[in-house]
Amino acid sequence: MAHRITEACTGCTACAVLCPVFAITGERGALHRVNEARCVDCGVCGRACPKGAVLDQKGAPCAAVRRPVWPKPVIDAGRCSACSVCVDECTKEALAISLPRFRGDLRVFAQLAAPEKCVGCGLCERACPLGAIAMEVPT
Repeated sequence: MAHRITEACTGCTACAVLCPVFAITGERGALHRVNEARCVDCGVCGRACPKGAVLDQKGAPCAAVRRPVWPKPVIDAGRCSACSVCVDECTKEALAISLPRFRGDLRVFAQLAAPEKCVGCGLCERACPLGAIAMEVPT
């Protein structure tokens, strides 16, 4: 079951702007809706909503969370093969493949190149075929 938006929505658009799969629609100042077929239950909408107008997949209200404590991908460079699956999956363009450190360096890996763009959705973690990514809350 997908996340849902309640009548408490004021149409601030925070959820729609941050949704990594573009599952939320609505005009500014009007009630927004979640396209359940597109929703991946990442919880970004609930963390972003200042009004508590989002219900999680179990029907419980989501609490707003300050952005500095949203989860971020931590990549195990030793396990990463630089296949770019996570980079391609990230609609916010927060991930990139590292540059070689020297001429002939073949040990490149995915990295969180733009942490300010990351919304903590976890799509990269889900997509990684090697399990090289773990979502962690910054300390």
